[in-house]
Order: sequence, then C-alpha cells, then structure tokens
Amino acid sequence: MIPAPGRIAVVCLRRIGDVLLTAPLIRTLRAAYPQARIEALVFTGTEGALAGNPDLDALRVLPQRGAFAQVRGLFRHYDLAFCTQSADRPHFVSTWIARQRVSVVPQRGGDGYHWKRWLSWRWTELPNSDAHTVVQYLRLAEVSGIPLQMHGTPPQPENDARLVACLGADWASRRYAVVHPAPRFRYKEWTADGWQGLVEWLGAQGLEVMISGSGDAQEVERASALAASAPGVVTHNLAGALQLGDLSWLIGKARVFVGPDTSITHLAALSGAPTVALFGPSSPTAWGPWPRTDILPSVSPWQEVGLLQQQGNVWLLQGAGSCVPCRREGCERRLDSYSRCLDELPLQRVTDAVAAALQSAAKTGV
Repeated sequence: MIPAPGRIAVVCLRRIGDVLLTAPLIRTLRAAYPQARIEALVFTGTEGALAGNPDLDALRVLPQRGAFAQVRGLFRHYDLAFCTQSADRPHFVSTWIARQRVSVVPQRGGDGYHWKRWLSWRWTELPNSDAHTVVQYLRLAEVSGIPLQMHGTPPQPENDARLVACLGADWASRRYAVVHPAPRFRYKEWTADGWQGLVEWLGAQGLEVMISGSGDAQEVERASALAASAPGVVTHNLAGALQLGDLSWLIGKARVFVGPDTSITHLAALSGAPTVALFGPSSPTAWGPWPRTDILPSVSPWQEVGLLQQQGNVWLLQGAGSCVPCRREGCERRLDSYSRCLDELPLQRVTDAVAAALQSAAKTGV
C-alpha cells in the first residue's frame, strides 16, 4: 500500500456515467487514507455525478476545451493521481498535477503504451471490451495494494427541499416506483406503448409512478405524455425538476426503478434500489449497472448474453433477437437509429422482471 499521501486526485475526464462509476474507487481511497484530501477532476456537465459525495473533499470542474490551461497552476499540487482513462489528455493532466501516478494504460502495443507506462508509478492495462468500467477503476487500487471497497456513495443533495416542493413533505413514506423512459440516444429506447403499459401495470400494483428525465424539452414532453397516457394511475412528471442528488434520494426509497441503458440506471443501482435495466445493443459485460455486491469479478458481474440476469439489487433484461447484443448503435448504426431488439421487447417480459424485483425486495425488506 502506498505511504499515506496528503493530497490525492482522481482524474476522470469522460461522460457523466463514467464519472458516476468512479464512486467505488473514491470510497476505496477514502477508507485507505482517511486523513488525505481527496479531490476529483471532471469535465463541466458531469460534476453532478459526484455532488455531495462525502468521500470527496472537493471537485475541480474543467472545460472540455482548454482543460490544461485550467490546471496550469496545479503543477505537482497532488502527491498522487489516479488516472482512470488511457487517453492522452487524462495522462497529460495527471502527469502535470501529481508527483506520482497510478494509471490505466493502453494494452501492450497500443498507442502511447510505453510512455504512459513509463510516466506511471503503478499501472494497469486497459482491459478488453468485456471488462466492466468499475472493475477497471478498482484495478488501480488493487495494483497499489489498497484494500477494495465495492460500494460507492451516490450523489447527495444538501436537503430534500426540491423533493418536498415537487411531491410534498411525505414523499419518502409513500409507495412508489420510478421509471426513466428517455435515454440520451434513440437506439437505447424502449417503445412508448411499452412504457405506458408498464405504468398501468405498476399502478395496478398499488404504486404511484414517478417519471424522471432531464430538462431537455423532448424529455419533458415525453414524460408529460407518459403521465397523461395512464389517467387511472397516480403519476408525477419530474423531468427537469430534480438534480442528480435529489434523484438519488428519490430512487433510493423507491419500491423499484425501471430504466434503459443510461446514467440514471447506473445511479439507481448505486443507490441500492431494486433496479430493472432494459438493454438492447449495448454490451452488459461492459456497461451493465454495477450491483450491490461484495465480490470483485475478474471481468464483469454480467454475462454477454442472458435474457434475464440478476446480480444483487439489479435485474438486467436484454431485448429480443439472436443478434443481441450487437454492440453497435442500433440497426442503422447511428445514434438516432431504431433498435429492433428493443422495439420488439414485449411488455410481459418487462413486467415479469419488475415483479421479480418487487418480490425480492419485499422478502429482504428493501
């Protein structure tokens, strides 16, 4: 184990989902070095994934363009940096700001393998495409001799004021489910009819339905249409009304969460809620939500193909078809493509998975 550093940086210059999945690594570092000052360096727009994280002392938010100019004054500011990506920019930043670095480097023979390894005090090679992102991050602690913590802390709000404003002071004591119908990209979407059927089914189980979404106009409109499509169910359109920390609290007390391959589904799994994830073209081995587990798998907690898998608090349901997962951007190979495997995913398979999650949660008292 590395002698106690005074200042530690965790460098994650990627999308919000990647930043969210650094939480187990950050918890690991906090447990190993309780007296250290631990900071995370992330891109603008992703900082919400670590907001209110008690294992962090500060967040440094960098623009996607001109990031290096923002860290110019941090030369050797940190004793140790954990560089969580193999790309050039995170390595340049980590080398500049820290005296020592523990890094993810490309596979042997890959672009920059030698110089990135040479500049790192400890390193782990970028795993193959079957490796889960959390496993990749935790390997950085493992090669440093640091005991691992498998569970991270989701983002936290300062208080529940926004939740109370939207739902009333009794929000936490109500029986409800949370659904997140709109992923960022079309090729990860389930059908509008499917979501409507699911909301009606959840209402028939005596649950209120909270519909989450970003403040994007299309997501707000979609959430509004979904709420209106099931007039016999108590629904709440929360699209654009809550921050990630608020959603973490809301989902954490839900009877069940249902969502596609998106950052909010990762948030749900991290919060400990019974989580049903709908996967189509994406690889579950690499991107399946990280379940509450005490065992670090060698590669991933998920199999590449398994129509319904369960690990810990997560049920991962894959779409229909022998091509699943194709690991491509839908049937037309572009972000706005349809995905037949999700378009043809029947409601019955989804409600069966949700019923299993509800039953399991009832048995364990979740």
